This record gives sequence, C-alpha cells and structure tokens, in this order.
Amino acid sequence: MKKTYKIEVDCANCANKMEEAAKKTEGVKDCVVNYMALKMKVEFEEGADVDSVMQSVLTACKKVEDDCEIYL
Repeated sequence: MKKTYKIEVDCANCANKMEEAAKKTEGVKDCVVNYMALKMKVEFEEGADVDSVMQSVLTACKKVEDDCEIYL
C-alpha cells in the first residue's frame, strides 16, 4: 500500500534526512520525499498498521529534523 502525506520542512537537505529516517522505520518498504512539492510518498510493508507506522516515521523524522511536520 502506498500513501502520500503533506509535509513541512525548511530545506532540501532536511527533506533528505526525513526520507532516510523514514526508510529505516519498521513497516516502511520505501519512501520518497519531494521537497519542492512538500510531499512524502510512503510504501508500507504487507500487513503493516499504517497509523502506527506513520507515528513511528514522525518520531524518527523529528529526531533528525526537529522542526519538520508530517500531516497525518
């Protein structure tokens, strides 16, 4: 399953940090962050609880870029 989320991030480097953090999160198969469009596309592992995984993604992203936001 793939879902797209609106994000708020200050720079392209920060967006890259968010993408890498999301990719390392359990339950995420792949993630692409588009800084220009301020969107995050997340592909989830089969059977993953999307809401719980996205809370973990948000937590991981806040660790690498504390002023980022993902609109769940």
